[in-house]
Amino acid sequence: MLQSGIERAPLPPQRDQAGSVPGLQDPEGAAGACGEQAGTEDQRRRAARDPFLDNAKYLTIVLVAVGHVWAPLAEGSRSTSALYYLLYTFHMPAFILVSGYLSRGFECRPQQIKRLLTNLVVPYLVFQTLLTLFMRWAADDPDREFSYQEPEFALWFLVALCLWRVTTPLWKLLRWPLPVSVAVAVAASVTPTMSDDLGLMRVAQFLPFFVLGLQLRPEHFALVRHRAVRILAVPVTAGALVVSYASVPYISGAPFLHDKDAQSLGLPAWLGAVMTLTAFGCALVMTVCFLAWVPRRQMWCTSLGAGTLCAYVLHVFPVQYAKQAGWFEMAGARHPLDRFAITVLAAGMMTLLCTAPVRRIFRLVLEPGMGWFFTRRANAPAEDEAPTASAPRLAPGASPAGPLQLPPAPAQNRTEPALPQLTGQPEGEPTSDGAVPGDPAALSPASPERAAGTG
Repeated sequence: MLQSGIERAPLPPQRDQAGSVPGLQDPEGAAGACGEQAGTEDQRRRAARDPFLDNAKYLTIVLVAVGHVWAPLAEGSRSTSALYYLLYTFHMPAFILVSGYLSRGFECRPQQIKRLLTNLVVPYLVFQTLLTLFMRWAADDPDREFSYQEPEFALWFLVALCLWRVTTPLWKLLRWPLPVSVAVAVAASVTPTMSDDLGLMRVAQFLPFFVLGLQLRPEHFALVRHRAVRILAVPVTAGALVVSYASVPYISGAPFLHDKDAQSLGLPAWLGAVMTLTAFGCALVMTVCFLAWVPRRQMWCTSLGAGTLCAYVLHVFPVQYAKQAGWFEMAGARHPLDRFAITVLAAGMMTLLCTAPVRRIFRLVLEPGMGWFFTRRANAPAEDEAPTASAPRLAPGASPAGPLQLPPAPAQNRTEPALPQLTGQPEGEPTSDGAVPGDPAALSPASPERAAGTG
């Protein structure tokens, strides 16, 4: 005989091997947010974040600063140059890929457009201005112009992420988005007349990694984190390092920056196209190796993945000052131990800039509310947005959980048998609060984000 007992609370969702709820998405944004809302909303966001993605964003943002300090140190050092070449094959592609994955839910809704402007466009304008003023002093160039169409130093990524996100609905509509994006990148790499305003060359050449991120699903990351892939990543990385070291006397790191066309690098167009495709292949292999070894569980650095945008825009000032002051050319920076110490200092600096206190200080600039600047529709929560005219509506008296009914079709002039009223549940992909299918980014800023981390 069945007996009634104490009713148990439902079990929590089953977690995958990475320690995160399967299919869970980061609500902040591909670039990672510099700051998060306080109180219960902050707790909700932390609970919803995937530790694997936050760890990846933090590690890539650290590698961004490491790459920037390795660039001047690579001159005259074959070992540093080899590490520099290897790093630049994957650190930005990996960060952009995660940003694309966290941008899958971007549908150009009013709330998402608002977040795009406040979390990317406004920080770009502010820090483009500040960095120009800073370089007037640090580079002793008082006549330096405010060129908002030409991003200073590393700020090109903010412009690129904004443009990539705006085009997200377009890539979702294409049948073969990845081949199309690769064709765009190859075409840009052999077009010397392409303007470099807004960093369009990099926007086009890095585009395939963002589009690839849009196509990925949680099960793809589960495959990358498989034990066999992790084991295979070790010899592959070691082999890539050997190839990089052997190639130092014969190549430069310019092709990995994706900021110039082939002709500007002194290459014929056909070789530039081949070089671009080869660089994409190498980047994809090394990105898989990198993601295979990203920690999958909650760690001390996981929460720092929400501050990648903050670290990204702030680290440019000390790095640029060190370059202008000639610190990297000093005798104390040429020894291998000195280079190692500088690398550790760069990683420590990025870790500090990702912390919550720093994010709170710069929240007003990096994540401004600006409700006064937008309409009530843009300021309303996503769930309060009015449905469009073509959206299915609930029938009068029906409960929210019941079937939805489409409005009746307009009357026909000719006599036809009446069709039964259509009912059913709407189909579609899950939506997000703004930057991501979920997320920083960011640098997420989008938890940056999503995703935050920078390269």
